[in-house]
Order: sequence, then C-alpha cells, then structure tokens
Amino acid sequence: MGHSIKKTPKLYALLTGKCPHCRRGEIFTGSIYGFNVQRTNYKCAHCGQRFEIEPGYFYAAMYVSYAMNMVEMITMGFAAYYLSNGRLDFDSLWLYVGVIFLGSLFLSPLNYRYSRIILLHLLSPKIKYNANFDKP
Repeated sequence: MGHSIKKTPKLYALLTGKCPHCRRGEIFTGSIYGFNVQRTNYKCAHCGQRFEIEPGYFYAAMYVSYAMNMVEMITMGFAAYYLSNGRLDFDSLWLYVGVIFLGSLFLSPLNYRYSRIILLHLLSPKIKYNANFDKP
C-alpha cells in the first residue's frame, strides 16, 4: 500500500502566509499588528526556497498593494456614504477624507503582507508547489 501525503490547501497557505513552494514554512517574521516588526524572511526555513527570487522582485508587490488599496478606498467611500445617509455636500468632505485616510492607514500593514503573499503564490511563475516538501 502506498503512503499518501496530505497536501496543505493553497487557500490555507495564502491566508496564513506560508511558503508557496512547500506550504509549510513562514514567509514573514512578526505579526501584522504588534510591537515586533514584520519582515520578509530571506528563505523558507522548511524547504529553502528563496522568497526574493531576483533583485528588486518585491517592487512588483507595490502594484498588487495599489490594487488592494484602491478596492479598500472605494469600499470605505461607499460605506461612509451609506452610513452618513447619502450626504455629499461640501461639509461632509472631511468625513470621507477622514474615513478613507484612517482606513488606509489602519490597513497598510495588512496590505504590505498580503501583497507579497499574493505576488508569491499567484503571480510568480518561477515558484511551483512541490508536494514532496509538504511534510511536517
């Protein structure tokens, strides 16, 4: 009888920030929100996959972060519109600016982390999942 390897689901690896190659090692040190600064690991401690596969690789994460930020800002603008009962006069301008600015500021650590995770998992053709490394 063959021994079957239980694969880690890709969605779980995406949400928890695991390595796209083995889905076991951590991409980041530190927490999203906290006093310990989050940093991207140089390579996976489990399988040895380098995360920055070429110099300046994570500059592409800025484009992913920009797309995420735009969706969040539009959503916050609609939420402010809905919660203010549709006020669009000049006096309510600062309400929209404040909600969008504070929301973007609050979500910036999350955008930093998940833009890199999305780049590594979904937009990196050089990194492929290898089930042989997906072992505890």
